[in-house]
Amino acid sequence: MSTSSSSSDNGDSRAGGSGGVFEAPSPSRPRRGANDVWPEPFLESLAVQVAVNASSSSGLLAAAPALANVFRVCTTWQAVSRSDHLWQLLSRQVWARTHLMHDTWRDEFIYRHRTARNFRTRTHTYFTLQFDPSDVDEPDSLSCRCLTLSDLYLAAGFADGTVRLFLLNNRLHVRTLRPPLRDRFGRFSRAVSGIVISDSRLTFATMDGDIHVAEIDGVGHTRTAYAGDIVNDGALVDFTGCGRWWVGLFAGVPGRAFHIWDCNSEETTFVGGSLTDPEAVMGWHTLTELTTSLGRLRISGNETAVACTRWRIMVIDLRNQGVIIGEDEEQRRGLIVTGFDANDEAYVRMDSRGNASVRRVNTQQTVCEFRVSGAAQRRVMGCVNRLHALMCAGGIMRVWEVERGEYLYSIRERVGEVDAIVADDRHVAVASSSSTAQSIIHLWDFGAL
Repeated sequence: MSTSSSSSDNGDSRAGGSGGVFEAPSPSRPRRGANDVWPEPFLESLAVQVAVNASSSSGLLAAAPALANVFRVCTTWQAVSRSDHLWQLLSRQVWARTHLMHDTWRDEFIYRHRTARNFRTRTHTYFTLQFDPSDVDEPDSLSCRCLTLSDLYLAAGFADGTVRLFLLNNRLHVRTLRPPLRDRFGRFSRAVSGIVISDSRLTFATMDGDIHVAEIDGVGHTRTAYAGDIVNDGALVDFTGCGRWWVGLFAGVPGRAFHIWDCNSEETTFVGGSLTDPEAVMGWHTLTELTTSLGRLRISGNETAVACTRWRIMVIDLRNQGVIIGEDEEQRRGLIVTGFDANDEAYVRMDSRGNASVRRVNTQQTVCEFRVSGAAQRRVMGCVNRLHALMCAGGIMRVWEVERGEYLYSIRERVGEVDAIVADDRHVAVASSSSTAQSIIHLWDFGAL
């Protein structure tokens, strides 16, 4: 970028002696540099555009160096760097942050940049989370089935329907949530299918189709917001949500794969879809026995859901109630369901030979490709955050960046057989099996030190 091409000699070359607004300043009149007269809103817009262009062409970590070059142009341009409004715009455009977690938006932007750099350079702290296992009376009760992260909490869902909530800043187990008692339809019918954490409440669903809601601050009991109809819907194999919607992926009854609820009114707004029809029989088996994962469901952005089964990936529009906006099939080799995940813009999919690709949610266009060795012989469990894909096979977790498919490193700590995995831009959490049948919950913190 030219730092000041519009300073073109204050119009001297175009004045041509004609006077008027392009008249050259007289020697007796102070000459002002063009950099000194740019309005602040324009400079803010320019800085945001430079950062966005740099992050689009060279990766998100390129935004900060590009901004530094802008602020070096002159003192006026440097003064714009003190605008907290500018850093709020930059945090939203570059790092997709809309909630302030630090004192200023400038601090927020710097923190996100340093954390992303830590992720790339394998700079982290590692912990295992502890909880009291004495309050359970079934062998399956200590087996973790799913994990969910928010800015403040990690939630772990277990096979008996229990959700344990951990505070991330001190890694302490702060609350245990249990669904109201109900008749079971099989050994795993009460297993947690998915968890959604909002600002003030936690929502979780179980494989029998029930959806439960609890206030995070501990006020009141866990209540059932929706009672599932397992006979007519099948098993709820995955559940997720966003600000307005809850979405469930069912297997067992043809033509009823997707269920969408308005999470404000807690009313069902859509039922339909054939994505899991080939897994209908296996859907019933998930209620009584441990099986391979039949499907994964993720929110991409605020209004789109992406679901994966062994043979197909489907993108649906939540605003238009289940309208299919994209499909991606793999009929020859099949897909590894546990290797699928999505972020706000893209999803990662992996075939049975370990060939992984990152594709745009809206267009299914391939962004990059990489290969996960050993995927054909060993179970693979994977996830993505904004910049990285993490794949665990044989107890070893490897990391790729998702903009170009570059392999970065493997995590030092070995985790064993992985049952659940989740990552955001700061944390990675893994639940793995142990010899005692109690899941071990591992946590890596890449937060700026």
